[in-house]
Amino acid sequence: MSRWWYTKFLFIVLLGVGAFIAVWPSLESMAGIKAPAWVKNNVKARINRGLDLRGGLRLVYTVQVDEAIRDKRDRFADELRQKVAVALAIGKADAPLDNAQQTALNAKMVVERLEHNKLLLKFTDAADTAKVNDELLAGLKEELILYRPGDPKVVGFKVRTEVENAIRERAVGQAKKTVENRVDELGLREAAITTRDEDIIIEVPGEDDKTFEEIKQIVSQTARLEFKICDDESDFFGKLNEYEHPLPEGASMQNELAPAGVTPSGSVKQVPSHFVRLVKKPEESQQDALKRLKVWVATLGVPDDRQVAYGEFDDPDPTTGKRKPVGWRTYYLERRADVTGEYITDAQVSSDSNKGPQVEYYVAITFSPTGADRFKMITGKNVKKRFAILLDDKVDSAPVIQSEIGGGHASITLGSFADKREQLEAAKKLELVLRAGALPAPIEKSNEQRIGASLGSDAIKQGLKGALLGAGLVLIFMVIYYRWAGLVADGAVLFNLLLQLSALALFGASMTLPGIAGLALTIGMAVDANVLINERIREELRDGRSPRAAVETGYSKAFAAVFDGHVTTFIGGLLLLQYGTGPIKGFAVTLIIGIVASLFTAVVCTRVVFDWWVLGRRVKHISLGQSGN
Repeated sequence: MSRWWYTKFLFIVLLGVGAFIAVWPSLESMAGIKAPAWVKNNVKARINRGLDLRGGLRLVYTVQVDEAIRDKRDRFADELRQKVAVALAIGKADAPLDNAQQTALNAKMVVERLEHNKLLLKFTDAADTAKVNDELLAGLKEELILYRPGDPKVVGFKVRTEVENAIRERAVGQAKKTVENRVDELGLREAAITTRDEDIIIEVPGEDDKTFEEIKQIVSQTARLEFKICDDESDFFGKLNEYEHPLPEGASMQNELAPAGVTPSGSVKQVPSHFVRLVKKPEESQQDALKRLKVWVATLGVPDDRQVAYGEFDDPDPTTGKRKPVGWRTYYLERRADVTGEYITDAQVSSDSNKGPQVEYYVAITFSPTGADRFKMITGKNVKKRFAILLDDKVDSAPVIQSEIGGGHASITLGSFADKREQLEAAKKLELVLRAGALPAPIEKSNEQRIGASLGSDAIKQGLKGALLGAGLVLIFMVIYYRWAGLVADGAVLFNLLLQLSALALFGASMTLPGIAGLALTIGMAVDANVLINERIREELRDGRSPRAAVETGYSKAFAAVFDGHVTTFIGGLLLLQYGTGPIKGFAVTLIIGIVASLFTAVVCTRVVFDWWVLGRRVKHISLGQSGN
């Protein structure tokens, strides 16, 4: 025997041992083959039962792609405002507009946002529309279509259709990746996540209602983080005429003394600032109360460069003493967000024991170098002003900037919690969504379906019964028809099955009913490859060749047919994997893995046995059934 034969034999043995160890913990749960503790503790590979075998939850979320387009339109609006300000000699191209410049620009032009993809620039002087020329629109022509609505003082823009389509595709792809990251952070590797048009489909096997609720809460949170400067000097709400804009039920006008920067003498400038506080009705939810407040604010004519945001406030419950949210308050902010969550590179739960008798938990965030520079710049320019931290358009807190903040670090508090364990859990969930990234657009649950465990049990029994019966009959036929060569082929088929299961375990794949069908199909293909090889060897033996020559020539002539058959099926599997969804993908994965394993076991592994037979033992006859020597 040559050294090359011993190398191949050793490789096959080590591969078989490694494959068995990888699949051993899964075999314990599937077939009762008990694995020792050291294997279960050190081998993390597992084959999980899929949704159709185990039962579980199927969620369908629709990506609100119009919101992603609206965000892109708003960024265009900010960019156009900056460009027009430069063209009108109000601002500079390399610096954001300050409050005085914003006021000067508003006197000459305002931006009106229409639908989700249109903008109108409304000028006070029709002559200023001439500033909107090719030079001003440099870099925007490929993304925006300019049109004239008919009013000489108005210039309109619409996001191009091809840009919208690109945003839609990117939003769905990014949303899927973000959802995958969040599910992986939860440790649910058996969950399957696929897309269909603008839908994200999440399938989670199991029966744990607590896990299902946690998934729904984590997945649906947009986790859009923004830092915006409060505009307390304008006192927007203090200037309202309450007769023209009567407050909604449960709302009151409140006054606070707010910091508004540093005076030339170095002292803190304090200004009176009004805000609206709305207490929810006894039978009303927090979200319904927020909707009422938003409807009222929409009638106020907020300037396009400003924004009204909302933060919860809580009061102690008179019966339990615990604090709970009871309503909302307004914040008047600059619309432009100079720092957003896209610059976050890390998020960690931290604690502070210096704020009272109990530990306070918060989330410490770290910015990228670019984000750190922007954060340092914006805090340096707005010392002694309030800096609102918005998470999903809700003001988490509005701390005062005491000094320029460098180093690229910030923190997000979690509000008041009577039970600090609840605060810790909230901090962990926020850490998870920030680390996984924000969704590019909100997602809305469009379908929820629970799959019963009884359906999974029936599927397991019938699927395994059919697969085992079919495979068993094929293996028995091979032994009857090809004798010892049939046993070699059966060994290769079983080794093929072991390799497939180990590969699925290493990938943490979920076994589905179509996946079982894929395993059964690849077993048939593996047998077919051995049939081709055995028949070729038979033909060579009939022609009078020696066993050694018959084996060499038989494998050589059969390889082309075996390879072609596997490649064509492999291509079909790739197409199913690319364009299929859900169970079809499961079938495609097992099929592709099975084809690769089948080619290896049929051509390499059986050849090692035949070589040992004709070279090592130097047999004069090969047991190939009726026509074999």
